[in-house]
Amino acid sequence: MQRWLPALLRHASGANRDGAPARRWLSSSSSRLFNGTQEKKIDTKLRVMGLPVDDTEAPKPYVVEDCRGVLQLLSDGTIVRSSAPAYTVEDRDDGRVEWRDAVYDSARGLGVRMYRPRLRQGKGRRLPVLAYFHGGGFCIGSYAWPGCHACCLRFADELPAVVLSFDYSLAPEHRIPAAHEDAATALLWLRDRLVDDADDGDDVHAWLADSGADPGRLFVSGDSAGGNMTHHVATRFKAEGLSPARISGYVLLIPAFDSKTPTQSELLSTGTAVLSREVAERYSRLALPVGATKDHPILNPIGPDSPGLEAVGGRMLVVVGGDDMLKDNQVRYVEQMKAVGNDVELVVFAGKEHGFFSRSPWSETGTEVVRAVGRFMHRDAADSHHIN
Repeated sequence: MQRWLPALLRHASGANRDGAPARRWLSSSSSRLFNGTQEKKIDTKLRVMGLPVDDTEAPKPYVVEDCRGVLQLLSDGTIVRSSAPAYTVEDRDDGRVEWRDAVYDSARGLGVRMYRPRLRQGKGRRLPVLAYFHGGGFCIGSYAWPGCHACCLRFADELPAVVLSFDYSLAPEHRIPAAHEDAATALLWLRDRLVDDADDGDDVHAWLADSGADPGRLFVSGDSAGGNMTHHVATRFKAEGLSPARISGYVLLIPAFDSKTPTQSELLSTGTAVLSREVAERYSRLALPVGATKDHPILNPIGPDSPGLEAVGGRMLVVVGGDDMLKDNQVRYVEQMKAVGNDVELVVFAGKEHGFFSRSPWSETGTEVVRAVGRFMHRDAADSHHIN
């Protein structure tokens, strides 16, 4: 470098008549040739020659989108995720429920947490099965988050039921319908292990059989984004689509149904709400296919581009928060479902915001949610409790 550096510096001086920093010109011309130590030597020589030196560093990436501190999208496209949950709830895992983790899609690294009551009433007693999908705007969340874990503990203990809580691919790395495709994969995986000893190296079938899991009484449920996914599962599988297993009903907890045109409940929502208009817009930007609006059929099943609700099958329970900004869309969904002949029950919890169950699962309201789900699940099921 010593032989040609003086010539390069003289050339930089001649090319620098516009007063631009000389090292910027050098960097653009031959940055591949210099390491950090050499650049410092060049800076010294440039200053001796009276040429300006650019000491500024490249701008650092900054946060463009932030989802509750758990997910951040940076200006350079980098996605930063935290393993910490967005909120915590009290740990009341007292051992009355057994649980374990398994993997249902090894290619995508997607897991499931399975729950069953520790004390089961007799070998012949069968329990309903509840497949559950967490919320989080399709962008955040996990079955391992304390809120989701607590909800499933309550369901397993108090319904009682065998509960399987599934993770799924998250946006923006995997925009919808990736989550919905994972939900279908999860239910097919569950069907195979409910009705057959799948030879894939796990012992899930034996665990479910020992739990008394009844393949004829499978329910699908989800909270928020998971409630949205539950609707689309009902459209795909209805009641008989997982034969020989049978889906006995669907439970949509505060489902994430949005729309391009603001509803009255959205306009009346406050900026401090758990799900505000700003937060909902952020989730939509990150989760929807690029260029799509909130009238995308997945996000708005009653919108102008929706295929309609006639294809939805099976009994359904919809739980709504009275102060949720999505309330109007949720209620309209129920009304339109009934209008086309679907069996739908609506339960509204006055004064409650979006996500009230998963954020306060141990509250009295949480108890009422579990009871409502229990009444729905055990309706017309008196003859299904025991093996003949």
